[in-house]
Amino acid sequence: MNSDTLILILYYSRQGATARMAQLIAQGVESVPGCSARLRTVPGVSADCEASSPDIPADGPPYCEMEDLRECHGLALGSPTRFGNMAAAMKYFLDGTGAEWHAGSLCGKPASVFTSTGSLHGGQESTLLSMMLPLLHHGMLIMGLPYRDSGLMQTSSGGTPYGVSHWAGANQEKTISAEEKSLCILQGARLARTAQALRSRHA
Repeated sequence: MNSDTLILILYYSRQGATARMAQLIAQGVESVPGCSARLRTVPGVSADCEASSPDIPADGPPYCEMEDLRECHGLALGSPTRFGNMAAAMKYFLDGTGAEWHAGSLCGKPASVFTSTGSLHGGQESTLLSMMLPLLHHGMLIMGLPYRDSGLMQTSSGGTPYGVSHWAGANQEKTISAEEKSLCILQGARLARTAQALRSRHA
């Protein structure tokens, strides 16, 4: 059995920016010795009741299963902004985790959130806060990014103390900036170290 501290990085991405952030957070997780990252996504939803997603994604990581939530020691949750809120696909997935809430599968585990927006003031912070709410209901320990060592004061694009963010531009023309990349990696490493420390205290 793998004894690594496992961090689940669960995200939804349409244009690729949130997926790229997830990969950078995974890089931060795996920079911590004894920690590993598991990337998972969720299927899209549609207003058309006849539309459905394939059982297996055409590319990228697999869809998240409830087992992934049970097995992880920490969680990073990511979504693009939709009118200042998380995307419907992520909300739909979280709405289906009632059994894990009842079992306390995530209770006491650390969590962080991340997002990507089309405009600089497009609801980054409210989206991050919206993603925290179901995690608090699950009893998770919410982590942000401290100003002390995160370089938040230097960024002119994405980044918040509630979690890392990325300003993608209206047409997704903006690549992840050096500051955003650094914040993603930092957030992943900080989450991993915290999960590792909590796990060792309860060993």
